[in-house]
Amino acid sequence: MDPIKASQNRSRKMPSYKLTYFPVKALAEPIRFIFSYAGVEFEDVRFDREDWPKIKPTTPFGQVPMLEVDGKKVNQSTAIARYLAKQHGLAGKNDWEALEIDAIVDTIHDLRAKIAAHHYEQNAEAKAAKLKVANEVVPYFLERLDNQVKNNGGYFVGGALSWADFTFVALLDYLNFMSKSNIIEKYDNLKALKEKVENIPAIKKWVEKHPESGF
Repeated sequence: MDPIKASQNRSRKMPSYKLTYFPVKALAEPIRFIFSYAGVEFEDVRFDREDWPKIKPTTPFGQVPMLEVDGKKVNQSTAIARYLAKQHGLAGKNDWEALEIDAIVDTIHDLRAKIAAHHYEQNAEAKAAKLKVANEVVPYFLERLDNQVKNNGGYFVGGALSWADFTFVALLDYLNFMSKSNIIEKYDNLKALKEKVENIPAIKKWVEKHPESGF
């Protein structure tokens, strides 16, 4: 490497990262997985729910997770995860794989939305209707996600680890919490993917050290 460029690389200041979210895993956990896998230090701010009215006005659109990069704030968990994945080799080998990964991530969040619609519904009649939809849609999605892993060398896309794999595994506790069940119990390829991801040394270390929050 050119000595001048080498000197510049050494002197280049690494960004400062601050991730702000509720005191749970949920939507922030895929971001935490990427940071941990990449060995990137970040401030993991988890605020008490009663403090949300004070914090909400400080966010760009009244939403968390919120990432601050050298003080610049951005919301939207999927956009944040994609940004970090691109920086750390987790967004596919080419544009087509990047598209496939995006499609899988969006499908995972569609699955989450169907489960959440039932979980958070307060009206008994509407809750029953949404449960019926979830009971039909969730197995449909899981069967196809399982086949996707089976047909791609044990990962969602391209036979290689990507942020789609991190997204699914990191969200599982949240999905199981809302479903009140182990949603991948019948899906061997998804179970194998979960085990594979959680046994990555950096992820295993993160899971062992992060604050206990249930979901």
